Amino acid sequence: MQRRPVTPDSAKNRKVAILSALLVASMVGLAYASVPLYRIFCQVTGFGGTTQRAEAAPEKTAERHMTIRFDANTAPSLPWIFEPVQRSLDVKVGAENFAYYRATNTSDHTITGSAVFNVAPDTAGAYFNKIECFCFTEQTLKPGQSVEMPVSFFIDPAIMDDHGMDKVLTITLSYTFYPVDKPDSVSSSGKTSTETNLN
Repeated sequence: MQRRPVTPDSAKNRKVAILSALLVASMVGLAYASVPLYRIFCQVTGFGGTTQRAEAAPEKTAERHMTIRFDANTAPSLPWIFEPVQRSLDVKVGAENFAYYRATNTSDHTITGSAVFNVAPDTAGAYFNKIECFCFTEQTLKPGQSVEMPVSFFIDPAIMDDHGMDKVLTITLSYTFYPVDKPDSVSSSGKTSTETNLN
């Protein structure tokens, strides 16, 4: 049985097929990587109101004061009452502050939730730093259980050097809780929350 001779056209077609397969594989890989890359981009730049994370507040504070408002939302599929304990705080730029949110499971079964967050205006995300937050981990509530969940934060004094932020006097910190289908095996709610039973 004779082999067909390799013609220039067949070699060209094979090369195109290999390049196409590599392109498809690259696109699939990029699709999987795009979410974490976008998340990293948002965390670094504050894009879309994404807040920053810090180990500690700076040693020096500024004389500027700002009002922080607190907003709470839940997904329609999550039977929790979720609300800020305080509606707003007057804070000093650079100083560490503490705020609390309260969540109550109104259902008859244990539910794990996870909170997503942002700040408004979006441009404030680059200067809003969280040190500790209930949103860093999943929260599990038993039926009728209520918890108070802390968040510690500060406004980066670098905001003083951004003249585009001079007229921003109020920042709104907003959270939305969603149910988690497959919760982590270890819940952190006992570590970060003050628990009360409604039953």
